[in-house]
Amino acid sequence: MNKQEFISAVAESTGASQAEVARVINASISEITSALSKGEDVVFTSFGTFKAVKKAARTGINPATKQKIQIPAKVAPSFKAGKALKDAINK
Repeated sequence: MNKQEFISAVAESTGASQAEVARVINASISEITSALSKGEDVVFTSFGTFKAVKKAARTGINPATKQKIQIPAKVAPSFKAGKALKDAINK
């Protein structure tokens, strides 16, 4: 399911217009992104937790040239599913 299909499905199940649902989903994604960029966790009880995870610098290998390269430290988004979500998909 892509974003447009998701918007259509939510609009159909709620009776809201696709434009309204799209605005809400886009605003939700924006707020999650903003919180993660500030280092805050976003927790949806029973659904899951979005976190910004610090990844250490490391040495990697360029597969094309086989040369060692230094990969810098970075912060990456992470999602951990909650128990209710895990249970729902494992019925």
